[in-house]
Parts: sequence; C-alpha cells; structure tokens
Amino acid sequence: MTTTAPGTPTPSSAPAARKAALRARAVAALRPGYQADLADGTERFFEPRRADCPWCGSTLLRVRLRTSDLLQHKPGRFVLDECRACGHVFQNPRLTGAGLEFYYRDFYDGLGEQRLGTVFGTRAAVYRGRARSVTPFAAAPDRWLDVGTGHGHFCERAREVFPETVFDGLDLSEGVELAEQNGRLARGFRGSFPELAPAMAGRYDVLSMFHYLEHSTDPARELAAAREALRPGGLLLIEVPDPRCRYARLLGRWWLPWLQPQHLNLVPAANLRRRLGELGFTVLLEQHHEPHDPVDLLAACWLLLDAVAPREDAPWLPGRPPGRLRRLLRGTLFLAGAPVLLLATALDRLIARFAGRAGLSNAYRLLARYEARP
Repeated sequence: MTTTAPGTPTPSSAPAARKAALRARAVAALRPGYQADLADGTERFFEPRRADCPWCGSTLLRVRLRTSDLLQHKPGRFVLDECRACGHVFQNPRLTGAGLEFYYRDFYDGLGEQRLGTVFGTRAAVYRGRARSVTPFAAAPDRWLDVGTGHGHFCERAREVFPETVFDGLDLSEGVELAEQNGRLARGFRGSFPELAPAMAGRYDVLSMFHYLEHSTDPARELAAAREALRPGGLLLIEVPDPRCRYARLLGRWWLPWLQPQHLNLVPAANLRRRLGELGFTVLLEQHHEPHDPVDLLAACWLLLDAVAPREDAPWLPGRPPGRLRRLLRGTLFLAGAPVLLLATALDRLIARFAGRAGLSNAYRLLARYEARP
C-alpha cells in the first residue's frame, strides 16, 4: 500500500492543481498593470453621454438598464439607453477606445481564452445549423467571409456543410491568425472590417456576422462594409441578440445577452430590416426559433450565484488573493445552488420548444441578398 504525503496532489487532481497554479502566476503578473490602469478611476474609459439615438437620431431616450460587469467583475457602472422612437438599445455613455481595450482585455484572450475557447469549441451543431440556413439560397458558394470569426470555429464546421467553399475570417484579435495557422481558415484578416473592406470589394458570395454587430461602435458602418465586400447577388447572414425578447424585461440585469460592457448596440429586427433595404438588400429569411440559445434561466441563476459568492482572484480586483476559506465558501455556495441550476437548465430546454412563438427567443437571424448598389 502506497501513501501520499498530506497536501500532495493525487494523479486525478494534478492537472487541476497545475492549471490553478499557472492562473495564479498569470494573475500576479498582470496585477501591477491593471492596478496602474485603475489608479485614476474608470471615468476616462467613457465618452461624454450622448443626447440622441445613434441609429435614428431621435432625442426621445429613456434608461433601459443600469448594471455592472457581471462576468469579469471589472470596476465600473454601465447604462443602456433605449430610443423611444425606434427601439434601438445602446450603451450610453459609450466606452472610449481605451475603455474597450481595458474591458475586453483577458475576456476573449489571455486569462479568458481557454474558458471561452472551450465553450466555442463545443458548439459544432450550432455552427452547422447556421451554415445550413444558407443552403436553400446558395447550394455551393465559392468564397465565404466570416466577420468576427474569433478562432474560426464556425468556419471549421461550416466546411462540413460546404466542403468546396473557401472560408476566410476576420477579427480584431490574434485568434484569427491562429485560426489560419491551424487550418480553420484559408485566410485570416486581423483588423477593423470597415477599414479592410475596400481591399475586399466584390470578393465574397456569402458574408456572415454571428453575434458581431452588437460589439460594434458603428453597426451601420459595418453593414456598408458588408455591402462593399459582397458580389452582386451575394448573401449577408446576420445573427444578433434580440432586445425585444421578453426575457430581457423579466430577468433585467441578469439577462446574459445584455453582456455589459461588451455589447454596445442592440438592434431590433425591424430596424435592421429597414437599414438593409436602404443599402440595396432584400431580406430572404428571418428566424427567431432557430437562433435561440436555451440558457437564459441557467445563466441568470449562475450570474446571481456568482455575484453573491466570494470572488475568484483576478488582477483588476483590489486586495490579496482569496484564501482557502473564501474558495471553500464559493464552492459551497455553488454546490448548494446546484439543484436550482439543474432546474433552470430543464426549464430552458422545455421553453426552447416554443420560445420563438412566445417572444422568448434571445436572438434572431436575418439572411439578405445584395441586389444592386443604390
């Protein structure tokens, strides 16, 4: 019989212990930089508050939501305004360039890369479903550009639906370069889409934007760039959160698609349809049931537990790293909340069957054809 010294990780726990140790070292290395960024407060991360709607120009605004960063728990308070004239929902005041850099840092990359990469990498069926929505209108597109592609997981799975199609991707992060190196993309473009679009003029048969427009500071400019990159007759496939979803009001700040401070603009479907028409597109398809992600209740419960539980260590949080007692309390709270999370999961799956008809779909999808240049 072999014995193990107290405190020595067992073989099954060793990988988790190594990951925890690596994260602790990374957090410690990042802490001085974050604390320096926060030394003068967060006010510099915001533009002046605007008095009009960025979509239609109306000054009939009302506050829709006040919240904090519920995922990373970075300091700051965020406000979403709603235009009473057109229903557009937008962050006001909006983050500056420095603010975007600060709040995106370690979310999709760095400390957050592995966690989110795992989530995105396990959604193969979702990605194939998105690609199949194009098949009634384009049997075999030649070239496809996925804007906001991240690490190219969608393109990897869409190739199973369209094996002869050449898939390119565009993103602001280094993930797009890694996706090209890993063979998920034929070509990975890194940078701002509106700035890169002129060099892509008329190149693509299909252009997709999956949960991309809500992150943009200027969605209208992104749509104009899409028109430029498409060939006449090309297809534009867009999927975004639906601010008209009834869950948005029922769950308030705990509705995950609000995703503050990353989501800057949430566009109602009617607004997007009209703008596409103005740009020379004809909408061929509008879906609400298919793009619904059945996680609303689960995510709300998880966010609430996470807000109540002692924090995990993060370089932007003040004070010393959490000790064993705080980690134990956090684990105990989530263990006690497990039945609630399981119930929420079951309800999400049940409601998903009729979410589109009941106005509970948290996203919508539009497919439009570029007919002619207006």
